[in-house]
Amino acid sequence: MKFELKGRLWVMAGLLMAFIFNGCANSSVPKEEDMAAYLLVYFHDPTHSLHMALSEDGYTFTAVNNGEPVVAGDTIAGQKGIRDPHITRGPDGAFYIAMTDLHIFGMQEGYRDTRWERPHEEYDWGNNRGFVLMKSYDLINWTHNRVYIEEAFPKLDVGCAWAPQTIYDPVEDKMMLYFTMRIGHGLTKLYYAYTDDDFTQLVSEPEILFEYPNPEIQILDADITPLPDGRFCMMYVAQENPIGIRMAFSDKINRDYIYEDGWVDFESGSCEAPNVWKRIGEDKWVLMYDIYSIQPHNFGFVETADFESFEDLGHFNDGVMKITNFTTPKHGAVIHLTQKEADALAAYWDKKD
Repeated sequence: MKFELKGRLWVMAGLLMAFIFNGCANSSVPKEEDMAAYLLVYFHDPTHSLHMALSEDGYTFTAVNNGEPVVAGDTIAGQKGIRDPHITRGPDGAFYIAMTDLHIFGMQEGYRDTRWERPHEEYDWGNNRGFVLMKSYDLINWTHNRVYIEEAFPKLDVGCAWAPQTIYDPVEDKMMLYFTMRIGHGLTKLYYAYTDDDFTQLVSEPEILFEYPNPEIQILDADITPLPDGRFCMMYVAQENPIGIRMAFSDKINRDYIYEDGWVDFESGSCEAPNVWKRIGEDKWVLMYDIYSIQPHNFGFVETADFESFEDLGHFNDGVMKITNFTTPKHGAVIHLTQKEADALAAYWDKKD
């Protein structure tokens, strides 16, 4: 699969990349050469909670806490369940997790008397109102806050708000939260807003991140990756037939993304929830995505060195990517850890056993 990226030289990091990966001038933030492990965050439908898994090589992942939740959804979410966790490291060295505040089986679990929190005929499927935001400096002790968009910005008739992700914007010097949102009965679109430093609230009103060329197609689940040439690649889901992963590129983190034709995933059925992560010490990036059209549920993977051509790596336990002590993860994200961070996280949950 080939995409042309015209008029660009593939040169290595400039000042912008240093800001994003190394946390501005904060020398306490580890650099890529300090990294030695990978952390996967994900959720399960049965628990609607946050799970974590570690990998030393970026190929084989083992869940901490024997695959049980590390944070229970019913302790942090208004709907008593979370979905779509995303994790990133900020310029202050802290870890930021953003999740959808939604329990799709809330009625079955006895948390509410109706299928959805609000009437389906007025707000459609899911119809949640916002997110759970968490922040930690050690991956063990977390602050958490609920952010409901309609409460912060009452003029927005929010039909749903899903799949939040966070990235540091060095121009605004703020953490940028970007997410899928449906206004009223409209189609889902991609939006962004900025958070306060404590990751407790939005400090700007949501704005459109990207418009799809066909206004009749829903788009969702954006994932932004800073590239070595200073641009940004946004992977996202287009709900065509089948539903799959596309790319767009921009010189700016929060706007002016240019549509690229072609699909990035290799699936014959539908998939969603793209997440891109770099292999430590290599000029290779992995695109991970959630294949909900197959049973049992699984993740798919492709690899690229240039964001032009992509190699299919298959699925978990059907190819080079492996999981050892858990099954059917959903909507995940991966970041790098230092050896000390990985060891401390593993040791903490080993003691809990």
